[in-house]
Amino acid sequence: MGLEEGWGRVIDVLRDIIPVYDRVNSYISLGKDTEYRRRGISSGVRPGDRVLDAGSGFGNMSITATSTYGDISIVLYDPLLPMLRNTAGRFDTVPSMASGVFEHMPFPDGTFDAVMCGYSLRDAINLRVAVAEMHRVTKKGGRLVVVDLGKPDNAAVRAGVSLYLRAILPVLALAAGGRLGLKFATLYDTYRRWPANGKLEGLLLEKYDRVEFQKGMMGGAIIVAAYK
Repeated sequence: MGLEEGWGRVIDVLRDIIPVYDRVNSYISLGKDTEYRRRGISSGVRPGDRVLDAGSGFGNMSITATSTYGDISIVLYDPLLPMLRNTAGRFDTVPSMASGVFEHMPFPDGTFDAVMCGYSLRDAINLRVAVAEMHRVTKKGGRLVVVDLGKPDNAAVRAGVSLYLRAILPVLALAAGGRLGLKFATLYDTYRRWPANGKLEGLLLEKYDRVEFQKGMMGGAIIVAAYK
């Protein structure tokens, strides 16, 4: 499971859409992206935590977390240096940053109280390896928070989500981001390789002791807290 050989193309698209990334994401999530981030953070991040924002992009998960718990310590981690550079001015105090992939994290075992993945875990090269690395760098008793697209287990509902991603999302992305917005069509390719909700929960339970799965949009959005 994961993007495997398709990862490089997805990363190229993410690099291209930096100028319209936030605006289009808000449109295509029907304005729910911030709400889902808050729900994920409230379920898995605690005051005083040391937190890794994995696949941080511009740091939207971290901005939400620091506005909720001002005393947390954050490390932004993303494969794209241009994304990290675009965090300038978004934080009162610029967090620590590192660049790399999920599958090879440059942090010692048990470094973080919580690891957050906001709309990013779906872009893993190898999902099982990525989850294992996140588990490794999390302290005993720590949490993994995942906010992402969901892939409903029910076939009929899953077909509806697929239709939205293939037919409606490109129209919204074009309206919000112009020609660059059309590149968001790649999101459907990542969704096709993304496991169904039940399978993802099972994969997380291979490493974590307990998993709490919340769903929105009839399972088309997920908010997950996994406990080590």
